[in-house]
Amino acid sequence: MPVARAFRWSILAASAALTLGGCMQTTGSVAYMQPRPDLDSMAYGQPYGAPQPVVVASGGGAIDALTNSFASGPASVPVAYAAPMEAAPVRYGSSYHLDAGDRLRVVVYGQEGLTNSYAIDAGGSITMPLIGGVPARGRTPAGLAGEIAARLRNGFIREPSVAVEIESYRPFFILGEVSAPGQYPYVPNMTVESAVAIAGGFSPRAKRDLVTVTHTEGGGSMRAVVPLGTPVSPGDTVFVGERWF
Repeated sequence: MPVARAFRWSILAASAALTLGGCMQTTGSVAYMQPRPDLDSMAYGQPYGAPQPVVVASGGGAIDALTNSFASGPASVPVAYAAPMEAAPVRYGSSYHLDAGDRLRVVVYGQEGLTNSYAIDAGGSITMPLIGGVPARGRTPAGLAGEIAARLRNGFIREPSVAVEIESYRPFFILGEVSAPGQYPYVPNMTVESAVAIAGGFSPRAKRDLVTVTHTEGGGSMRAVVPLGTPVSPGDTVFVGERWF
C-alpha cells in the first residue's frame, strides 16, 4: 500500500507540472498595445467601420490569450485639422481700368517737358502738351501709354518711349451708419471692414454683419450685399444699413 500511494502521488505531481507548463508556454512573439496619442479616440473610441488589428501568436496558452485581448482593442485614429482660410489680397497692375479721379505719372523718356503727373478729369481724359486731351477712362495703364506714344509719333517724336503708372487711385465713398460718412482716399488691398474703420467705425445703430457695395466699371454698375471681409475697389460706394433691433 505505501508503494502504491507513493506511485499515485508521483503521477499527480507530474500531471500538475505538465498543466502549469502549458499555461506558461510563450513560444510565440508577444505583442504590446501601443499608447494612443490622440484625445478623440481616448474619449470616443474607434469610429464605426475602422479595421481591427490582427495578432498572430504561435504558442497559445494563457499569456498569449491575454496579449490578444489587449492587442484587439481599438486602433488610434489620425486627426486632420483644416488650415485657416485667408482672404487673398486684391492687387492692381496692368489689368486695372482707369477712370475719373485716378492720378497718373506719365514718363516720356528724353522729354522732360512731357513727363509729369496728370489727373483723369470728370470727362475721363488727361490733357498733355503737344497732343492735348487723351481719353483714359476704361483703358489700362499700358493701353494709355500706347495711345500717347501713337499720338506723339504722329508728327512730334520719331520713336517715343512712354510709360504710365498710377500715383494714386480714385477715392471710395462710404455712407450710412458710420461715424463719419463721406469720401476717402483709396488704400490698396482695402476691405469693407477697413473702409468702415477709416470712416470712424460703426454707429450704435449699424447693422454690422452685412453691407451693400456698389461697383462701377465700364459704364455699368453692380450692387451686392457682402460680408465685412469683401475687398473694396477704387471708386466703390459702401453703404452700412441700420439694424432693426
